[in-house]
Amino acid sequence: MLSITQCLALASQLQAISDSARLDCEVLLAYVLDKQRVYLYTWPEKELTQQQETQFLACLERRKHGEPVAHILGEKEFWSLSLRVNSSTLIPRPETELLVEIVLELFATDTQAQAKKMVADLGTGTGAIALAIASERPHWSVWGYEKYEQALILARDNCARLGFANVQLQQSDWFSDVGEQVFDMIVANPPYIDSDDVHLQQGDVRFEPRSALVADAQGLSDLSQIIQASPEYLHAGGYVLLEHGYQQACDVQAILHRHHFIGVETYKDLSGQPRVTIGRKPL
Repeated sequence: MLSITQCLALASQLQAISDSARLDCEVLLAYVLDKQRVYLYTWPEKELTQQQETQFLACLERRKHGEPVAHILGEKEFWSLSLRVNSSTLIPRPETELLVEIVLELFATDTQAQAKKMVADLGTGTGAIALAIASERPHWSVWGYEKYEQALILARDNCARLGFANVQLQQSDWFSDVGEQVFDMIVANPPYIDSDDVHLQQGDVRFEPRSALVADAQGLSDLSQIIQASPEYLHAGGYVLLEHGYQQACDVQAILHRHHFIGVETYKDLSGQPRVTIGRKPL
């Protein structure tokens, strides 16, 4: 049987398809052993059972073919929440946590934080953004809207497992079935990749639905649609917050200005890339 050290040495097999080959191998091995990663270095000579070895090698083979680690595990952490994931929607990214951070910053004082707010998360996918906000503000009412039924089922499963009572999840193509709801904040991580972008043929996105990635008009069509419709669904003084591509900040700012939003500002992600732009409906 292979030892933990021997298993970790197999990370070299992933170097051709992953920039984080060693980490991927550690995560897969810890998953198979049902241990924390620190265990791998505490007991490096421990041998796997036959079943564990077979399972680990199968996981490694799936990763060698490019399948995302999150899909192999069936889960991904976002905002310290363990979310189930599958091929029906995007895998939550650390960059998207910036949206949650900004929402909390906008209402950061004690008085603001305690006031009840209405938040809409458009295209909720796994429910990551909605559930992260709900976890920090249990007295807020958070609505997650999702066009695709399989993704909505996944979001509802995540919400039920985490037990958040302040989240409502509903099927809607952007605002099509929102009805007369009006919000203090609208957040979205919509499709924003151009169909000709070479990155669509690389990495994890090859295993994610194009419907959650690609938008017309050089990736701006869904962003434009959300911005144009948002004022109708925002209270006066309410915010719209949008994740976008690093090269799209100026375009998104221009669209927000064109639709009379004020206080338009772009925030950079952990890599220093322009990632989220916000605007406010005038009072």
